[in-house]
Amino acid sequence: MLVPSIFNDNFVDNFFDDMFRFPGFTSGSRSVSNVMKTDIQDLGENYQLDIELPGFAKEDIHAELSGGYLTITAQKSSENEEKDEDGKYIRRERYSGSCRRSFHIGDNLKEEDIRASFENGMLKLVFPKEEQRKAVEEKKYIAIE
Repeated sequence: MLVPSIFNDNFVDNFFDDMFRFPGFTSGSRSVSNVMKTDIQDLGENYQLDIELPGFAKEDIHAELSGGYLTITAQKSSENEEKDEDGKYIRRERYSGSCRRSFHIGDNLKEEDIRASFENGMLKLVFPKEEQRKAVEEKKYIAIE
């Protein structure tokens, strides 16, 4: 039986991915799903987050720790203006965009526990694993009659 090509093995995945590929959700040829791609590595006693932020400068990026959540925000604005000899606009463009991601890293970490660096469009964050608190066994006395 012949089945239309839209019904391939990953039809459902493609369907939901394609929902976000209209002009409001794209920036040039990049879709929103391609922003802030993150790799998480287990380094033994630490975790390392590698977050891709191409086109952003170090000053555009902010990291905040609150309530056990590490939130990374990148925001950028630019303006391009071209005029002819008479000072009339031939082209005038403005761009403003931001992206944000949050990661739960534990309630016991403080900002000084996190090391961050930014180089060549890659934000690298290293922080210790949250220690599992061992339940303190409460002494229970048995009454002797």
